[in-house]
Amino acid sequence: MLGVIDLPTYLAGLVLIVLLPGPNSLYVLSVAARRGIRTGYRAAAGVWCGDAVLMTLSAAGVASLLQANALLFGIVKYAGAGYLTWLAIGMLRAAWGMWRTRKERTESQEVSAPGAEERPFRRALVISLFNPKAILFFVAFFVQFVDPAYAYPALSFVVLGAFAQLASVLYLSALIFGGTKLAAAFRRRRRLSAGATSAAGALFLGFAVKLSLASSV
Repeated sequence: MLGVIDLPTYLAGLVLIVLLPGPNSLYVLSVAARRGIRTGYRAAAGVWCGDAVLMTLSAAGVASLLQANALLFGIVKYAGAGYLTWLAIGMLRAAWGMWRTRKERTESQEVSAPGAEERPFRRALVISLFNPKAILFFVAFFVQFVDPAYAYPALSFVVLGAFAQLASVLYLSALIFGGTKLAAAFRRRRRLSAGATSAAGALFLGFAVKLSLASSV
Protein backbone atom coordinates (compact mmCIF):
# COMPACT_ATOMS: atom_id res chain seq x y z
CA MET A 1 0.00 0.00 0.00
CA LEU A 2 1.72 3.15 -1.27
CA GLY A 3 5.12 1.62 -0.69
CA VAL A 4 4.39 0.52 2.88
CA ILE A 5 5.27 -3.09 3.69
CA ASP A 6 4.35 -5.32 6.64
CA LEU A 7 1.73 -2.88 7.94
CA PRO A 8 0.42 -5.13 10.79
CA THR A 9 3.93 -5.36 12.28
CA TYR A 10 4.34 -1.60 11.99
CA LEU A 11 1.03 -0.96 13.77
CA ALA A 12 1.90 -3.39 16.56
CA GLY A 13 5.27 -1.74 17.10
CA LEU A 14 3.69 1.69 16.92
CA VAL A 15 1.25 0.89 19.72
CA LEU A 16 4.07 -0.25 21.99
CA ILE A 17 6.14 2.84 21.21
CA VAL A 18 3.26 5.26 21.77
CA LEU A 19 2.49 3.69 25.15
CA LEU A 20 6.03 4.26 26.41
CA PRO A 21 6.04 7.26 28.80
CA GLY A 22 7.94 10.32 27.67
CA PRO A 23 8.14 14.06 28.40
CA ASN A 24 5.46 14.88 25.82
CA SER A 25 2.79 12.57 27.19
CA LEU A 26 3.67 13.44 30.78
CA TYR A 27 3.35 17.15 30.06
CA VAL A 28 -0.05 16.71 28.38
CA LEU A 29 -1.29 14.68 31.34
CA SER A 30 0.00 17.32 33.76
CA VAL A 31 -1.69 20.17 31.89
CA ALA A 32 -5.00 18.31 31.62
CA ALA A 33 -4.95 17.52 35.34
CA ARG A 34 -4.28 21.15 36.25
CA ARG A 35 -6.32 23.06 33.69
CA GLY A 36 -8.88 20.76 32.11
CA ILE A 37 -9.71 19.15 28.80
CA ARG A 38 -9.55 22.20 26.53
CA THR A 39 -6.09 23.26 27.71
CA GLY A 40 -4.95 19.65 27.63
CA TYR A 41 -5.80 19.51 23.93
CA ARG A 42 -3.83 22.72 23.36
CA ALA A 43 -0.77 20.96 24.74
CA ALA A 44 -1.55 17.86 22.70
CA ALA A 45 -1.80 19.99 19.56
CA GLY A 46 1.73 21.22 20.26
CA VAL A 47 2.92 17.61 20.45
CA TRP A 48 1.20 16.70 17.18
CA CYS A 49 2.63 19.71 15.37
CA GLY A 50 6.08 19.00 16.75
CA ASP A 51 5.90 15.35 15.67
CA ALA A 52 4.69 16.38 12.21
CA VAL A 53 7.71 18.69 11.86
CA LEU A 54 10.09 15.95 13.00
CA MET A 55 8.58 13.45 10.58
CA THR A 56 8.94 15.96 7.75
CA LEU A 57 12.54 16.66 8.68
CA SER A 58 13.22 12.94 8.83
CA ALA A 59 11.83 12.39 5.35
CA ALA A 60 13.85 15.37 4.09
CA GLY A 61 17.09 13.84 5.29
CA VAL A 62 17.82 16.05 8.31
CA ALA A 63 18.30 12.91 10.38
CA SER A 64 21.36 12.02 8.30
CA LEU A 65 22.77 15.50 8.91
CA LEU A 66 22.30 15.20 12.67
CA GLN A 67 23.83 11.76 12.68
CA ALA A 68 26.87 12.92 10.71
CA ASN A 69 27.43 16.24 12.51
CA ALA A 70 28.27 15.65 16.17
CA LEU A 71 28.42 19.38 16.93
CA LEU A 72 24.94 20.08 15.55
CA PHE A 73 23.53 17.06 17.34
CA GLY A 74 25.14 18.19 20.60
CA ILE A 75 23.73 21.72 20.32
CA VAL A 76 20.18 20.48 19.82
CA LYS A 77 20.61 17.79 22.47
CA TYR A 78 21.84 20.09 25.25
CA ALA A 79 19.33 22.78 24.37
CA GLY A 80 16.57 20.22 24.76
CA ALA A 81 18.02 18.89 28.01
CA GLY A 82 18.28 22.43 29.37
CA TYR A 83 14.66 23.16 28.53
CA LEU A 84 13.47 19.97 30.23
CA THR A 85 15.54 20.88 33.29
CA TRP A 86 13.93 24.32 33.41
CA LEU A 87 10.48 22.74 33.28
CA ALA A 88 11.45 20.29 36.04
CA ILE A 89 12.67 23.09 38.30
CA GLY A 90 9.39 24.94 37.82
CA MET A 91 7.41 21.84 38.80
CA LEU A 92 9.56 21.17 41.85
CA ARG A 93 9.25 24.78 43.01
CA ALA A 94 5.48 24.57 42.70
CA ALA A 95 5.46 21.30 44.64
CA TRP A 96 7.63 22.83 47.37
CA GLY A 97 5.15 25.66 47.70
CA MET A 98 2.34 23.13 48.13
CA TRP A 99 4.22 21.24 50.83
CA ARG A 100 5.00 24.41 52.78
CA THR A 101 1.42 25.52 53.18
CA ARG A 102 -1.89 23.77 53.55
CA LYS A 103 -4.17 26.79 53.29
CA GLU A 104 -6.70 26.52 50.50
CA ARG A 105 -6.04 30.02 49.19
CA THR A 106 -2.29 29.54 48.98
CA GLU A 107 -2.61 26.13 47.37
CA SER A 108 -4.96 27.55 44.75
CA GLN A 109 -2.45 30.24 43.90
CA GLU A 110 0.44 27.79 43.64
CA VAL A 111 -1.44 25.40 41.37
CA SER A 112 -3.15 27.91 39.14
CA ALA A 113 -0.34 30.44 38.73
CA PRO A 114 2.01 28.21 36.68
CA GLY A 115 -0.87 27.17 34.44
CA ALA A 116 -1.91 30.77 33.92
CA GLU A 117 1.58 31.85 32.91
CA GLU A 118 2.50 28.94 30.68
CA ARG A 119 1.48 28.55 27.07
CA PRO A 120 0.71 24.83 26.70
CA PHE A 121 0.85 24.67 22.90
CA ARG A 122 4.19 26.43 22.63
CA ARG A 123 5.73 24.55 25.54
CA ALA A 124 4.68 21.15 24.20
CA LEU A 125 5.92 22.11 20.74
CA VAL A 126 9.35 23.06 22.09
CA ILE A 127 9.58 19.83 24.11
CA SER A 128 8.91 17.88 20.90
CA LEU A 129 11.27 19.79 18.65
CA PHE A 130 14.29 19.84 20.98
CA ASN A 131 14.74 16.09 20.83
CA PRO A 132 17.18 15.09 18.08
CA LYS A 133 16.83 11.43 18.99
CA ALA A 134 13.19 11.61 17.90
CA ILE A 135 14.20 12.56 14.35
CA LEU A 136 16.68 9.68 14.22
CA PHE A 137 14.03 7.36 15.65
CA PHE A 138 11.47 8.25 13.01
CA VAL A 139 13.94 7.42 10.26
CA ALA A 140 15.23 4.22 11.90
CA PHE A 141 11.70 2.96 12.57
CA PHE A 142 9.92 4.14 9.43
CA VAL A 143 12.55 2.99 6.96
CA GLN A 144 12.02 -0.64 7.96
CA PHE A 145 8.51 -0.50 6.51
CA VAL A 146 9.20 1.36 3.27
CA ASP A 147 9.54 -0.65 0.07
CA PRO A 148 12.95 0.33 -1.38
CA ALA A 149 11.63 -0.33 -4.87
CA TYR A 150 8.73 2.11 -4.52
CA ALA A 151 9.11 5.20 -6.69
CA TYR A 152 7.80 7.71 -4.13
CA PRO A 153 9.31 6.92 -0.71
CA ALA A 154 8.24 10.32 0.66
CA LEU A 155 4.63 9.24 0.18
CA SER A 156 5.35 6.10 2.18
CA PHE A 157 6.65 8.29 5.01
CA VAL A 158 3.43 10.30 4.88
CA VAL A 159 1.31 7.15 5.25
CA LEU A 160 3.40 5.88 8.16
CA GLY A 161 3.34 9.31 9.77
CA ALA A 162 -0.45 9.50 9.45
CA PHE A 163 -0.82 6.24 11.35
CA ALA A 164 1.62 7.48 13.99
CA GLN A 165 -0.34 10.69 14.45
CA LEU A 166 -3.62 8.79 14.73
CA ALA A 167 -2.17 6.58 17.45
CA SER A 168 -0.89 9.68 19.24
CA VAL A 169 -4.31 11.37 19.04
CA LEU A 170 -6.02 8.36 20.61
CA TYR A 171 -3.41 7.95 23.33
CA LEU A 172 -3.16 11.61 24.31
CA SER A 173 -6.96 11.91 24.31
CA ALA A 174 -7.10 9.08 26.83
CA LEU A 175 -4.48 10.85 28.96
CA ILE A 176 -6.37 14.15 28.77
CA PHE A 177 -9.65 12.70 29.95
CA GLY A 178 -7.82 10.66 32.59
CA GLY A 179 -6.02 13.80 33.72
CA THR A 180 -9.26 15.64 34.37
CA LYS A 181 -10.34 12.78 36.62
CA LEU A 182 -7.09 13.13 38.54
CA ALA A 183 -7.67 16.86 38.93
CA ALA A 184 -10.69 16.31 41.17
CA ALA A 185 -8.63 14.08 43.46
CA PHE A 186 -5.80 16.63 43.50
CA ARG A 187 -8.15 19.38 44.62
CA ARG A 188 -9.47 17.27 47.48
CA ARG A 189 -6.10 15.97 48.62
CA ARG A 190 -3.34 18.54 48.82
CA ARG A 191 -0.63 16.04 49.68
CA LEU A 192 -1.54 13.98 46.63
CA SER A 193 -1.27 17.06 44.43
CA ALA A 194 2.11 18.03 45.88
CA GLY A 195 3.40 14.48 45.59
CA ALA A 196 2.28 14.14 41.97
CA THR A 197 3.88 17.47 41.05
CA SER A 198 7.12 16.42 42.75
CA ALA A 199 7.11 13.12 40.86
CA ALA A 200 6.51 14.90 37.55
CA GLY A 201 9.41 17.27 38.23
CA ALA A 202 11.70 14.36 39.10
CA LEU A 203 10.71 12.53 35.92
CA PHE A 204 11.45 15.59 33.80
CA LEU A 205 14.89 15.80 35.39
CA GLY A 206 15.36 12.16 34.46
CA PHE A 207 14.33 12.88 30.87
CA ALA A 208 16.83 15.75 30.77
CA VAL A 209 19.68 13.55 32.01
CA LYS A 210 18.76 10.79 29.56
CA LEU A 211 18.71 13.22 26.64
CA SER A 212 22.01 14.84 27.66
CA LEU A 213 23.69 11.42 27.67
CA ALA A 214 22.26 10.39 24.30
CA SER A 215 24.52 9.87 21.33
CA SER A 216 23.81 10.28 17.64
CA VAL A 217 24.43 6.60 16.91
